[in-house]
Amino acid sequence: MGLSAKDSVHLKEALQVAVVKCSERCLYQSAKWAAELLDALPDPPEAELGQTTAGGSGPDVHPAFVPNVDPLEAALEAQELNKYLLAKSYFDCKEFDRCAAVFLPDSLLSGVLSAKQGDAETSKAKASTSLPSEQTLPNISQKSLFLALYAKVIAGEKLKDEDSEMIMGPQDLGSVVNKQLLIVSRFLERWFAERKTDDGELPASQGFLEYLYGMALVKEKNDSAALDYLMQSVHLFPWNWGCWLEITNLIARVEQLNKIAPHLPQNIMSFIFHANTAVNLYQQGQDLAASLTDLLNIFPKSSFLLTCKALLNYHSKDLLTAEQDFSNLLALHPHRLDSLDHYSNILYVLNLRPKLAFLAHLCSSIDKFRPESCVVIGNYYSLLSSHEKAVQYFRRALTLDRTCLSAWTLMGHEYVELKNTHAAIESYRRAVDVNRRDYRAWYGLGQTYEVLEMHAYALWYYKKAAGLRPWDGKMWQAVGSCLQKMGRERDGIKALKRALLADSYYDSTSSSFGSTGAVDRMAQMDPEVLLQIAAMYDRLDEEEEAKAYMELCVAQEDGGASGADVGGLADSVAIHHDFPGAGSDGEGEGAGDRAAGHEGIGVTPATSKARMWLARHAMRAEDYATATRLATELCQDGVEVEEAKALIREARSRMELGSMVER
Repeated sequence: MGLSAKDSVHLKEALQVAVVKCSERCLYQSAKWAAELLDALPDPPEAELGQTTAGGSGPDVHPAFVPNVDPLEAALEAQELNKYLLAKSYFDCKEFDRCAAVFLPDSLLSGVLSAKQGDAETSKAKASTSLPSEQTLPNISQKSLFLALYAKVIAGEKLKDEDSEMIMGPQDLGSVVNKQLLIVSRFLERWFAERKTDDGELPASQGFLEYLYGMALVKEKNDSAALDYLMQSVHLFPWNWGCWLEITNLIARVEQLNKIAPHLPQNIMSFIFHANTAVNLYQQGQDLAASLTDLLNIFPKSSFLLTCKALLNYHSKDLLTAEQDFSNLLALHPHRLDSLDHYSNILYVLNLRPKLAFLAHLCSSIDKFRPESCVVIGNYYSLLSSHEKAVQYFRRALTLDRTCLSAWTLMGHEYVELKNTHAAIESYRRAVDVNRRDYRAWYGLGQTYEVLEMHAYALWYYKKAAGLRPWDGKMWQAVGSCLQKMGRERDGIKALKRALLADSYYDSTSSSFGSTGAVDRMAQMDPEVLLQIAAMYDRLDEEEEAKAYMELCVAQEDGGASGADVGGLADSVAIHHDFPGAGSDGEGEGAGDRAAGHEGIGVTPATSKARMWLARHAMRAEDYATATRLATELCQDGVEVEEAKALIREARSRMELGSMVER
């Protein structure tokens, strides 16, 4: 994807307009996002730029500062300019109630609210839908109305934080609500109702009030109506990134994303939204990687798109590439703290303590009172096994922002380490309340209930995590282990086979950017999973199946099975038709050649247990030569040496006895 010089100029103007309009309405995060994207857009060559602007005539007024095209709105904005400047200065000074009172005094708002309640009672008694006329809405511009109502929402959020109890304290039930949302919601409901024509159509709007009403409806859990208003908003003004993020938060599954995609405005913002939402839904694959590459060709140094690329690699379990992506991003934007909590998670998993220490020091020096900084420092203390201090920093992050998802989830992990299961469960539940797509919180709940030996609860939570990450073998392995403990061996085997498929899928898509050649998905598998499957078959008295999986487990030491064995396993474990490539797509050809070049994992406790089982099985089958060979290998590996030596002695004695009988 590339842009012509003309398209580049138009895109630059649109982003400049977005920055100005969002700033005028105090939507500073959206303005910052648009400004960063604008800065990442390269200037077209001078020659092309000259051709684009040649022959242009008219006033030298930038489109961002042209008066409103609606004459009525333009007249209202000019008339109330003094009041608007006063209200905006109050907002910038964080005096939100004073800002709202400039245009919407409390007496007026209470009158509108009481009028709405009176109308509701009248409609119940007389089945009438007419709005009362004694309290009319103020005749102010949409820009001023948005600023006043938005200030009311922010004032309510500030009061909500002040009224909330200490994080995880005895009275912290998470039930404190923003009391101003009801007022804003009813005001906007009436405002939209009065503007509706007889045909039910709304006249042209600027899109920001639809966004605000959608936000209020989201808080009221009215998701379908909220999505309708948010979709209207992005059609009217597609450059408000905050509105796109609200839509992203309403999408729980990729099917929903594909369903609404045709109804979105067809422009670059929709393209960016689709890529970002797919990353947030943990999607993988070459198509998504190609979409991000196309966007990065347009915005080569966009911190937002570079973060999406790093997160895509992170979710694909390509941690080394993700770490390199975040490292490059940090070099480009050394004072940017956004998403560094994800970077600290990667450094924690990779056990890169010096880098994590540097990152914690950097965040602390830039702004120690940002939630991201507190999470990074908490991860550092967790890596040092200072779990109490890590909890302290995660609580500090939540004091600054109660919707900080990483802090809730990571604090749950720390409470598990501290054996405080009650606090861990509460932390994970609050993480799920913030974002129901967070598979880590669901998985953490499953682990905690499994520790409490409440396997039915654990299974339910594990299944939720597996539903969010269907191609993560760790999720299915947890489901299988839980089913095994519940005595449901057959179901457990199916789940563990799904885990093998999932891991092989990630192996095949781990290098989304710059993948080279075909990958043999079945050449190497997790020996622990293979051992578990074999043990369950053994408990079901299906020795042949158990033996086959034990042999596969041992084969992982040398880099997987032979081509024939791999093909047989693919047939055995391809129990779900939604696995990409599970059918006969030709990927099985040459599997033996690729497996031959696959490095083995060497001797592990799992492969040693499998070898011991095979040695005992050979003894039962009176195959003493095989039993001796396997037991000798165990002695060479230095695993279970005494038992292996006893097997060798017993096998030799039985072979000698057999030879004596033959004589």
